[in-house]
Amino acid sequence: MLSADNQQESLDAEWIVGFVDGEGCFHVAINKQPKMKIGWQVLPEFRIVQHKRDIKILYKIRNTLGIGQITRNHGDRFEVRIRGLENLKKLINFFQEHNLQTTKKENFGIFCKIIDLMEQKEHLTQEGLNKIALLASSMNNRVKSKYLESSETICRTSNYDNSMKI
Repeated sequence: MLSADNQQESLDAEWIVGFVDGEGCFHVAINKQPKMKIGWQVLPEFRIVQHKRDIKILYKIRNTLGIGQITRNHGDRFEVRIRGLENLKKLINFFQEHNLQTTKKENFGIFCKIIDLMEQKEHLTQEGLNKIALLASSMNNRVKSKYLESSETICRTSNYDNSMKI
């Protein structure tokens, strides 16, 4: 076993699962972006935020997963952040092999659906963006995105939401 100070040390997969169950966040932002074809950009990401005194664990998680960036979150907080469909697919594979145990598992399932839609280029269509926005708003603390709150979207998504009811 390597010393605790060695940032190359690998962590046990189940330990990572437990840590992510408590500290991780699967998040999908939808930001207004006039240069995009439909005016909005979908930004899925995974992150774990920790105080700077625990930055070594972020490096160990990143090194064990083989993906992610360590960046300053704000103030004395740092994060390991994973973005980009290719990297997020690697992360999804990890958590499909090593199951989350808390309600984080529900958010992960929704996150996977959104990544699937993005791989099918659905985020580039108005209908697909509506699907993604509704899914994303059901994650975490169920916060509606700015996209869903925009006046130009309310009518379209409420019509879409009604058509999805079984």
